[in-house]
Amino acid sequence: MRIGFVGGGSGGHFYPLIAVAESLNQAPEKPELYYFGPTAYNQDILDQHSITFIRIPAGKLRRYFSIQNFIDIFRNFVGLLVAFYQLFRVYPDVIFSKGGYTSVPVLLIARWYRIPVVIHESDAVPGKANKLAAPFARYIAISYDDAAQFFPPEKTALTGIPMRFGIIQPHQNPFTALGLDPAIPVIYVTGGSLGAERINNLVLSSLTNLLPHYQILHQTGPVQEGLVKESVAALINDQTLRNRYHVIGTGSVDFVSAALAAASLVISRAGSTTMFEIAIHGKPSIIIPIPEVVSHDQRTNAYAYARTGAASVLEEDNLTPNLLTGEINSIMTDQTKYQEMAGAAKRFTVTDAAPKIAAQLIQIGNEHGS
Repeated sequence: MRIGFVGGGSGGHFYPLIAVAESLNQAPEKPELYYFGPTAYNQDILDQHSITFIRIPAGKLRRYFSIQNFIDIFRNFVGLLVAFYQLFRVYPDVIFSKGGYTSVPVLLIARWYRIPVVIHESDAVPGKANKLAAPFARYIAISYDDAAQFFPPEKTALTGIPMRFGIIQPHQNPFTALGLDPAIPVIYVTGGSLGAERINNLVLSSLTNLLPHYQILHQTGPVQEGLVKESVAALINDQTLRNRYHVIGTGSVDFVSAALAAASLVISRAGSTTMFEIAIHGKPSIIIPIPEVVSHDQRTNAYAYARTGAASVLEEDNLTPNLLTGEINSIMTDQTKYQEMAGAAKRFTVTDAAPKIAAQLIQIGNEHGS
């Protein structure tokens, strides 16, 4: 059996695919796995999970005017030609798509070849690629109840987001692994795999108020890591307080697992994968969505999650260091509020999305191959 993966160009698309690959690699069928896209995203992780990368170009359709839109029309045309050849050559029994612009050429050619397609929608409001694929998809997995209205009910299931084994399994020694003091509460700040400059700047501006009371574990994104380290050296003169601030550009699955296990509170963007990872660990959170003019998905996701009681939402446009510090303190100093948020987070998510989707892929792949 051959199973193809396609979708996105971000960690929020890529890592759920890897989670499903982990389950497929444990299946008795031992299917061959392929990842189609313009880039491998992380070749080392593909290699670790025995996934063959096949390059297929794709172009992004932006909501705003850009000369890149005209260039990407050409990229999509080339992508269709390459997909036509590569899917004929590999001819997977089923394709699993996480959506995103990188999936479009593959999905269109898969339909031409009558290759079954399974899609997963991470967001409360579906993206264009998944809306395009929904009419011919065999199975549609969604993460939020809110998304069900956009898809045919007879082939749609609420599964949650596939999570890697390393995220689901509790970390045994998180404080030791991260070099943190277990006696001091930990605030874990993450802007996603690429980081978030606005959040980084807010945290830096808040350090003098936060470090006397908390340890800060700050995942900045690889591009911003050096700049943040330089800035904190200039901002914080007290070495004791500076030792409470820990910076990392991007982290492995072991780091994320340890960070979420050690954290008392998480500050995050509203990427669905990250929010589901926070929920699995039962941590209260402050969610700062990307502004709506940039991303409609994040704001919708943030408020869908906050309605459960697991998080508070702070809008970036109105956010100041004092407002951020005040929200942190209001959660951390009110034990009733803290426990209610932690309980709501634990009730929000499930841990079996990856094996459920893997089982569907194998069933459909067997039907197609027979």
